[in-house]
Amino acid sequence: MLEEQYHLIAFLVSISVVLWSTPVVKTIGIKSGKVDLPGERKIHQRPIVRIGGVSIFIGSLSALLIVWWLGGFGLLPPEKEWEIWGVTIGGLLLFLIGLADDLFNLSAMSRLIMQTAVATFAWWVGVKIDFLTIPFSGIVHLGWLSLPITLFWLVGMTNAINWIDGVDGLAAGVSGIAAVVMLMVSLFMNQPAAALVAAALAGGALGFLRYNFNPAQIFMGDGGAYFMGFTLAGVGVIGLVKTYALTAVMLTLAVPIIDMSLVIISRIYQRKSPFKPDNSHLHHRLLKAGISQRLTVLFIYALTLWLGSLALVLAGIPSGGAYAIGATLLLAYLAWQVWRNRLK
Repeated sequence: MLEEQYHLIAFLVSISVVLWSTPVVKTIGIKSGKVDLPGERKIHQRPIVRIGGVSIFIGSLSALLIVWWLGGFGLLPPEKEWEIWGVTIGGLLLFLIGLADDLFNLSAMSRLIMQTAVATFAWWVGVKIDFLTIPFSGIVHLGWLSLPITLFWLVGMTNAINWIDGVDGLAAGVSGIAAVVMLMVSLFMNQPAAALVAAALAGGALGFLRYNFNPAQIFMGDGGAYFMGFTLAGVGVIGLVKTYALTAVMLTLAVPIIDMSLVIISRIYQRKSPFKPDNSHLHHRLLKAGISQRLTVLFIYALTLWLGSLALVLAGIPSGGAYAIGATLLLAYLAWQVWRNRLK
């Protein structure tokens, strides 16, 4: 079987499992009372099941296990196979932490400590940033800085995706778009291990949108957001950060990264705890301006897609320019719609 066929299998298995399992998870959530109630910071007006991340995790894991069973991992060097398992096991542990928070409301500090412990484990098994390839500067070896930089990246992205999960379909769509872009860049950069994980995650995220796009029937919860955030960060580490695609990774994930950074700076400036939730995220600002949920989400999708298309150009993908032109036109149209509908 050709190497690329395994990536297609991973995507199709993941999306199929998520489409099948999400209604089952929704039914279990309703019967067990695991719902997200309306509140001051909530946009939804009725209780909605909040454990949808279970189906995203099951779909992504099933895809990787089937590819492994079919022999797809056998085409990889041993260290690359270990990297896949490092990202997968780390994603499992982050999923469990998020699920525990969905069920028992863990404190912010306890979540951060556990996230750091999982990221340290991932670093130990090989999911580490030990050097960077900087354009025009060559290779920079990090030495002892490898651990703190890797932890900052893995934990930071885990929370960045969770923080943008405030509007129906936003986190799933942004993660799905980012995963597809990282899949394309990974394949072009001859990083099949990273591409396999990206393909599985892309299928899970996009399949979940069937039930999570406005009006949402189910939420992914912290479990799903933590899993997707950590997995995206892990794909960047094992496949792209160590190549000339470093800038491509940062561009692809720029929306959640910049949003989280600005929110933290704003909270610190106002002498608030960086961990205390508020309504200062990009999607909150658009909603306050009178933009509908759907248009808000579509605009941020377009912004993510546009940045991803620039990542394709920087990675040197031949058709990247055509993608960038199309994404620019789409973003311009939706930006005009946002301008036209503000406080209408």
